[in-house]
Amino acid sequence: MTAPDTASKSTITGYRWQMTAAGEPLARAADETFEAGPGEAVVRVAGCGVCHTDLGFLYDGVATRQAAPIALGHEISGEVVAAGAGAEEWLGRAVIIPAVTPCGTCADCEAGLGAICTGQVMPGNDIQGGFASHVTVPAHGLCHVDVPGALAGAALGESGCNLAELSVIADAVTTPYQAIRRAGLEAGDFAIVVGLGGVGGFAVQIAAALGATVAGFDINPARLASLKDHGLALGIDPSQSDPREIKKTIRSFAKEKGLPRTGWKIFECSGSGPGQELAFNLMGHGAHLSVVGFTMAKVNLRLSNLMAFHATAQGNWGCLPEYYPDVLQLVLEGRVNLKDFVETHAMDDIQQVMEDAHGHRLERRAVLMP
Repeated sequence: MTAPDTASKSTITGYRWQMTAAGEPLARAADETFEAGPGEAVVRVAGCGVCHTDLGFLYDGVATRQAAPIALGHEISGEVVAAGAGAEEWLGRAVIIPAVTPCGTCADCEAGLGAICTGQVMPGNDIQGGFASHVTVPAHGLCHVDVPGALAGAALGESGCNLAELSVIADAVTTPYQAIRRAGLEAGDFAIVVGLGGVGGFAVQIAAALGATVAGFDINPARLASLKDHGLALGIDPSQSDPREIKKTIRSFAKEKGLPRTGWKIFECSGSGPGQELAFNLMGHGAHLSVVGFTMAKVNLRLSNLMAFHATAQGNWGCLPEYYPDVLQLVLEGRVNLKDFVETHAMDDIQQVMEDAHGHRLERRAVLMP
């Protein structure tokens, strides 16, 4: 007689902080059951970052694909405490959960187009998310944090971060990394980042770590100042100059530094209408514009600029799980500073943290810890 498959029936009891409706206070749901089915893992949440996307769901009425009540949160790190059939190897490991996990088997995935996989899974959108004690996710995309002390709350590698703080790697750091990889950025390139919040700030650091010279735009002087020692060679407040003067300043800077006058890599990370217009207007010959931030705003653009400049504009959705180990290594080696750009809060303070994030009262990316 074959022994029963107990691995696929592992269950954990915990809680979730759920969005019941847009604009309503989050509700704590106790005695929730977390079960690992075949190919799945139950992860005890160490930390879950608060992202602009979460604010869009909660305050702006952006619809989640799974109907409410739903726990938001897609920047998650933790420990695998239950594993279903086929995922047993993950049991007991410290992991980062990809913000988006493609199915890995469809035609798009096999063609390297996992970002548009129709079977992809995003916690806090397609399934219950990480504003909780635990979360159940597909195991095949997990990123192993294979560092001594990860499960003991130790500072890991040269990062100075513990496992909870590393949760921000999912989305805030990996998303700009994929955009930079897709842009073909190389050492010696000139990179321009518009919007230096969570995602844009890490875009600056990653591009600089890969050898580019980086200029950045933000209307917040504190953000410009905070990145001066982390790869930002030129910081500009676009509200202080007209578009023509801005482009003249950028051209002069490139010439002064001996940077290429063509082929600039531009990353729009502000997720705002004015930011998108600025990024588009900065395009020159052979430029690559990557749209990383999201906004519901509409902008008026002359698309013929793409033709006239033989330029490229490309969108970027999330980051493929296969890039996560490389991004994790950049952080563990200290080449991308995460520690100085995050702050931790108790999960039970989630309502206040969400309100502060929505009200732009946080200078660092918030990480909630159960």
